[in-house]
Amino acid sequence: MAAENDKGMTYAGAGVDIDAGNAMVEAIKPLVRATRRPGADAEIGGFGGLFDLKAAGFSDPILVAANDGVGTKVKIAIDTGRHDTIGIDLVAMCVNDIIVQGAEPLFFLDYLATGRLVPGIGADIVRGIAEGCRRAGCALIGGETAEMPGLYSGEDYDLAGFAVGAAERGTLLPREELAAGDVVLGLPSSGVHSNGYSLVRRIVVASGLPYDAPAPFAPGSSLGEALLEPTRIYVKPLLAALKETDGIRALAHITGGGFPDNLPRVLPGHLGIAMDLDAVAPPPVFGWLAATGGVAEREMLRTFNCGIGMVVIAAADRADAVRAALEKAGERPVAIGRVTERGPEPVTFSGRLALA
Repeated sequence: MAAENDKGMTYAGAGVDIDAGNAMVEAIKPLVRATRRPGADAEIGGFGGLFDLKAAGFSDPILVAANDGVGTKVKIAIDTGRHDTIGIDLVAMCVNDIIVQGAEPLFFLDYLATGRLVPGIGADIVRGIAEGCRRAGCALIGGETAEMPGLYSGEDYDLAGFAVGAAERGTLLPREELAAGDVVLGLPSSGVHSNGYSLVRRIVVASGLPYDAPAPFAPGSSLGEALLEPTRIYVKPLLAALKETDGIRALAHITGGGFPDNLPRVLPGHLGIAMDLDAVAPPPVFGWLAATGGVAEREMLRTFNCGIGMVVIAAADRADAVRAALEKAGERPVAIGRVTERGPEPVTFSGRLALA
């Protein structure tokens, strides 16, 4: 056999470090173990993740799947060097879409693509993913890391997440009983969550503030830190409320498109929603974005959650019970509207957002 040519091309020389990938897998194994739950007990590192629906307590389940990313919010994480919360956002964007269908998120997988894998950064990202899974009560059962130096620059990266949940047959949302007069409740957001960051980043440039400057709207935090506040995960309080009362008829996750685009997704064609903007209390970040960027209220409503990250539609005669169940689970529901017969616009607004 000819001697190996030690001057030949190598994968590492092309920018892909297999040893760094292996080191990261070993570093994150304790984080993954911390997300175990009934139905998921295997170690990561195999060719696929396993989940036992019977061990999770389901008898006749319907599977519900969702995938998402965090958009250009990841660019702020990269620019600030803060990577430990962006994984929470990744999980949140997927599991919040699972729970709105009345399903319990069971397991999660992630995909991290980067120009150059730095195990410390990768471990920080997965630390956030594991924390998000813990908050959602789902297991992190696997993932994939790809070094692609010809596609991503330096240590730039992007994330994608994939979640699978389940509900017993016949319990999925929205309910067919949705009707005019049903009460629309809003659950507070933690801030911008993970949508609209292409506009957020343009506003930051227009402001002239660096990310390490004090946040004008969040005393004690830097601008970058405040804008990286992770997306709220609503899974556990909503699961508790769904078990406590049968009065919840629909849920809507307020993401890109805001209220005008997300609320109609859970309504039949003959129904709309009348929203009272005076009842919404936007966190200060939204006032700063609107004022600094000169963003009109209509644009704010279609780009951001404006302070309401999740909408709960409750049967009119059981709205008090739904509100009590949510409060018992630690939420602070606010009545923000009513279901109506649909007019020319599926979502109509009265009042004004308190952005000043």
